[in-house]
Amino acid sequence: MTGSFNKTSAKATAGCNRRQFIKVGAAGLSLLALPSSIAFAAQSSAKVGLQLYTLRDMMGVSVPATLKLVSAVGYKELEFAGYFNHSPKEIRKLVEGEGMSAPSAHIPLDTFRQDGVNKVIDTALEVGHKYVVIPYLTEEQRGNSIDVYKKLAQDCNKWGEACKKQGLTLAYHNHDFEFKKTDGQLPYDVLLNDVQADLMAMEMDIFWVVKAKQDPLAYFKQYPGRFKLWHVKDMDKAGNFADVGTGTIDFAPIFAQSKQAGVEHRFVERDVTNDKLETLKQGYKATSALIAG
Repeated sequence: MTGSFNKTSAKATAGCNRRQFIKVGAAGLSLLALPSSIAFAAQSSAKVGLQLYTLRDMMGVSVPATLKLVSAVGYKELEFAGYFNHSPKEIRKLVEGEGMSAPSAHIPLDTFRQDGVNKVIDTALEVGHKYVVIPYLTEEQRGNSIDVYKKLAQDCNKWGEACKKQGLTLAYHNHDFEFKKTDGQLPYDVLLNDVQADLMAMEMDIFWVVKAKQDPLAYFKQYPGRFKLWHVKDMDKAGNFADVGTGTIDFAPIFAQSKQAGVEHRFVERDVTNDKLETLKQGYKATSALIAG
């Protein structure tokens, strides 16, 4: 009975995702028919990126159609969070076919540890990535000792060196738990201090830094040039996710310090959204304006 229920539930979820995809995808592709004065792609020359985790449900239905939608909105850069049963060669062809690039990808920590850094490097090079990012630590991976992060830093020095030799850069993406004191230290600071600056960049998720009541500008000043990647993600008054430019985060002073931060790629992201197309459009519009200054 449980197996039957799970199968039925999975089918219902898949059906829901397909219906949502058709609805959002059709609306998005209609952007292609808009006059150039209205189409988002014509509004900005800035290379605004998108973290595809935002569209993970749609990616699970059709990667080609999802990338076509993203391109239609105007995005030029992509950060992957899984390839959804497509080979690296296929992914590269799809990305380039839409006139985009994929400078970055999120690679789970377990992949580094189980498959090995050389496999990560080979895949990244085949797709055309420049950065491979450790995106998240599970509660089990975090443990309850600062030694966990010191050991991770040692691993990152080794992985980062291997990446550097192949023209890639290792990076680390934060949430808020890295800013909770553990044995009197901030795990985030341990990673910044114990990993050589030339062997690992930081992908700052601005939402989670602000959520942790930390100041992005202070980190830029203390560790200039380390924050090569950003996740541009807004927060509503209740502390939840919001479309970029509609929430409470003051992005202007953060973007004003782009040079000090060392940022090269900015990816719009929203972990949970009920209106994916609006999230894409608003994120592109607001981030383009912020980059233009």
